[in-house]
Amino acid sequence: MLHDGRAIKVAIVGGSRIPFCRAHSAYRNFSNQDLMTAALSGLVNNCDLKGQTLGEVALGAVIKHSKDWNLARESVIDSGLSMRTPALDLQRACGTSIEATILIANKVALGQIEAGIAGGTDSISDAPIVYPDGYRRILLDVHSSHSLLGRISPWFRLRPQHFIPELPGVTEPRTGLSMGESTEITAKEWDVPREHQDQLALSSHIKAAAAYDADWYESLVVPFADVEEDNNIRRDTTFEKLSALKPVFDKTGDGTMTAGNSTPLTDGAAAVLLASDDWASRKNLPVMAYLTFAKAAAVDFIDKDGLLMAPAFAVSDMLKQTDMQLQDFDFYEIHEAFAAQTIATLKAWQSEEFCRKRLGRNKALGPIDLSRLNTKGGSIAIGHPFAATGARVIGTMAKLLQEKGSGRGLVSVCTAGGMGVCAIMEAA
Repeated sequence: MLHDGRAIKVAIVGGSRIPFCRAHSAYRNFSNQDLMTAALSGLVNNCDLKGQTLGEVALGAVIKHSKDWNLARESVIDSGLSMRTPALDLQRACGTSIEATILIANKVALGQIEAGIAGGTDSISDAPIVYPDGYRRILLDVHSSHSLLGRISPWFRLRPQHFIPELPGVTEPRTGLSMGESTEITAKEWDVPREHQDQLALSSHIKAAAAYDADWYESLVVPFADVEEDNNIRRDTTFEKLSALKPVFDKTGDGTMTAGNSTPLTDGAAAVLLASDDWASRKNLPVMAYLTFAKAAAVDFIDKDGLLMAPAFAVSDMLKQTDMQLQDFDFYEIHEAFAAQTIATLKAWQSEEFCRKRLGRNKALGPIDLSRLNTKGGSIAIGHPFAATGARVIGTMAKLLQEKGSGRGLVSVCTAGGMGVCAIMEAA
């Protein structure tokens, strides 16, 4: 249903996240549900939603236990929202919470709901550990048998290797390569120098530290487990320190990607509140910004394109549909999965050949003003709990636009499986 035949404007009226922390550090004893509940509770408290019923909550996690099959609903129950608030789980790898934001925004725009929350969480510290399929098959055969012999005989298949756990990883099943290994290929294809990667990483830390020093994140980040600030930020790092680190994905002597210019494995959660103008007005909540357009894309990362290059396509397609230029934005929040991936994407947009042959354009999209990129720090400094990053950048962009009082912002997140999700936001 549309309002007067038109889509309803979708407002961002709140953002909340807990500090992002390196895996196996401050949050090592907490679950995805604990982290997500904390982020949701922060939003409930900040926006005075205690006991309120919202139209929908959509969130997810990339790595979760089978017991968390109803993670969104369980987190909502503990968040302080009314029990009458429905919730659903979804997952699009690292784009999970930006996709959740799009889902909630579409429901608001269509008049199906007046307000909803989108979010995401991930805990590497509490990752599920499973055992080989042969051992699982034994357990299932024992459980399903109705005779004593049937419950005993499967155990004779048990072997020592069945007790070797299979840890979760980020290896692509189609290529057998990790994200880092895949991005090393991209870095070479796009001739991304080590120097530029370390410069971007240093900038990420400097900007994030400065934002915290200025209390800029105070309204967006709620303390949790005695942590008040993202604990991956390196205030004492220098270009020289970053330059001294050894490559970790390609150790042949040709590698350029290090632990310093890549995002760390991270625990955390984030959420954003979306609503119609009318709902926000009735609740006396100021509109921070509007979400006006979004786009997802996928690439053939097996034979043609880099694993994390889909945002180059998604942004191009989105700009075509909105008849906009890449330079028409006051801020850019581009997820820094790796410095090399971010730089390769920027170089792709400036490549006449790539834009003509791969994006179907008449000319290159061109460069962006780097002073407008990730102005409050990016994922390299802040960290990247896979499913939480989208909600983090949406919340950050909303506050940037709210403070400026005008203009537009572009957000973009690359994901596993050769996908990318992006969105346009405008000041209220």
